[in-house]
Amino acid sequence: MDEEQLLGRITTNPAIFGGKPTIRGRRLTVEQVLGMLAAGDSPETILQGYPWLEMDDIRACLIYARRLVGRERVEPLRLEPDDEGAP
Repeated sequence: MDEEQLLGRITTNPAIFGGKPTIRGRRLTVEQVLGMLAAGDSPETILQGYPWLEMDDIRACLIYARRLVGRERVEPLRLEPDDEGAP
């Protein structure tokens, strides 16, 4: 399945979570899936908790996030010092 087909799994509906991106119109948001992954949950663990979810859904969330970050300027959470030690 190519990226565009995978992204077709991400849907929005104003009646579900105020229009936040969800997976196939279900009550699971992209944000929730990314949060579980960020917390250290494996894709397999997430799939066990949501029997209807598929690995392609998780991949779609990651592609969605990559594209979103790729087109926006993201401010660093912490400024790294340069080679001379100045922030």
